[in-house]
Amino acid sequence: MKLELQKGSRSKILAAIIFGLMTIFVIRLFYLQVIQHSYYIDLANKEQVKRLTITAKRGKIYAFSGQTPVPLVMNQDVYTVFADPTETTNDTAIISTIEQVAGGNARTNLQGLLNKKDSRYQILATKITLAQANMIKSKNYSGIGFQAGTRRVYPEGALASQILGFVNDDGLGQYGVEEKLNKELTGENGLLQSVTDVNDIPLTIGNHNINKPAVDGVNEVLSIDPSIQSYTEQALTAGLKRTGATRASAVIIDPQTGKILAMANLPTFDPSKINEVKDNSAFNNAVVSVPYEPGSDMKTLTMATGVDKGVVDANSTYINTDHIQVDDVTISNATLGQTGTITLQHAMNWSLNTGFVTVAMRLGDGTSITRQARDTMYDYFHNKFHLGELTGVEVSGEVTGTVIPPTDVQGNAVRYSNMAFGQGMDVTMIQVASAFSSIVNGGNYYKPTVLAGRIDKSDNYIPNQIKTPTHPIKPSTAYQVREMTHIARTTNFPGVDKPGYYIGGKTGTSQVIKNGVYASDETVGTYLGYGGTESTSRYVIMVQVSGDHKKLAGNYDAMPIFTDISNWMLGYLNIQPKG
Repeated sequence: MKLELQKGSRSKILAAIIFGLMTIFVIRLFYLQVIQHSYYIDLANKEQVKRLTITAKRGKIYAFSGQTPVPLVMNQDVYTVFADPTETTNDTAIISTIEQVAGGNARTNLQGLLNKKDSRYQILATKITLAQANMIKSKNYSGIGFQAGTRRVYPEGALASQILGFVNDDGLGQYGVEEKLNKELTGENGLLQSVTDVNDIPLTIGNHNINKPAVDGVNEVLSIDPSIQSYTEQALTAGLKRTGATRASAVIIDPQTGKILAMANLPTFDPSKINEVKDNSAFNNAVVSVPYEPGSDMKTLTMATGVDKGVVDANSTYINTDHIQVDDVTISNATLGQTGTITLQHAMNWSLNTGFVTVAMRLGDGTSITRQARDTMYDYFHNKFHLGELTGVEVSGEVTGTVIPPTDVQGNAVRYSNMAFGQGMDVTMIQVASAFSSIVNGGNYYKPTVLAGRIDKSDNYIPNQIKTPTHPIKPSTAYQVREMTHIARTTNFPGVDKPGYYIGGKTGTSQVIKNGVYASDETVGTYLGYGGTESTSRYVIMVQVSGDHKKLAGNYDAMPIFTDISNWMLGYLNIQPKG
């Protein structure tokens, strides 16, 4: 009996132990399979699922040479050399090779980087070519690896650099088209994800497999003509040398479409040598980013407003005394002596401020610049000619400038009398040139653009559609004011243009505000004009020159640059002379 009890007790004890062990196993399995399920799934995925980002190729940038797109910006394969300091064994030889082969692209303090034995990734050199990478690779150094990438290269060198911009080390576009169209040019990276075995060989397709191709960036085609751009840059360089100016800008527009054929600024930079730029202002495209008082160029738009409203024409007369009173302010002409009863054509020829203040008055009651006159001027200047607002041109850095409305306390009669001849307002060259183009082309305002189209994946050129223009002025107004500028040019600058062509333009000399007052020792010189035949103007050119403490004039300093470019354009575009 005692033995049986002992036997039964032992069985129970054994059963309890087995039950306890089973309970522990169940709890452990529950913990692993249920509570820790996500953890181990993630761990397995990290071991078995390989992810590879497929980098999209950045879009190229082209321009038109005649009818053929030619590349301005391309991609070149480059490599980054990196080290795993825990694996390198011959640091002295590695350093010597990297410095000899990579040169200026090698990082400084290579020994210090290789000494970081707690790190498994240190960059030793960047942006080396395939040939350089192969030279280093041939040494078979342990712990040295290579990563492929791309960099931008510029077949035309520094040409149109402020239109193009550049790509920084993080792959982001900065300035110009590169920044404005960064998203379109960058494209979208792809993803390759697959479940693999221990040898990284993909297994059968499963839920974890992803194959998302990269979408390469758009290949943009600019409206810029490389030949016109190159000649414009040369003409500005020669103009600076001749005038002593330190800054110069020019923009050339096809007035029949709004397409920009050239846009240049000095000083400029080489986008392949960004590290050599000492003054970051060289990156700015002043044509769109630097507002200024337009000066007498504005008289063409004031005249167009008066003609379009039917209050004046080229033969309208007024009595010029070289001075005109607006409220408590006396406004004078820069050029004196053209006194007496004269026409507005005569006022345009001699750029007389009094004539265009008179136009502003006749938009009102004829003797003062009333609220009605100011409302009309603001409607034309801002709403129809789009001064003081973004044009939307596809380069970064564009600013609006300021055209004060008559509803503002500062938008009084004196302010608008100054605006009539180009003071008291801040605008950009692209705004003025685009507005003037509507006078040249028969009354159509086209949004300015540097984009002509794109190159698709099959290397076909796909042109952009020309946007429908607005109509700020009547065709008859445009014709009359265009003729006035033609007469003004031929009167003031006889013999400078090639014979047989229809050329016109307007000088501008504007003051510069410094510390809240007009500087007495500095002016900006501009010339705004067009060229072609009497039936069709083929181009609008605007030139600006300036410099700190330099008094520069539109007629002496900017006009010869316009003439240089214009005479060249007539031949380049193969425009046939009359007769």
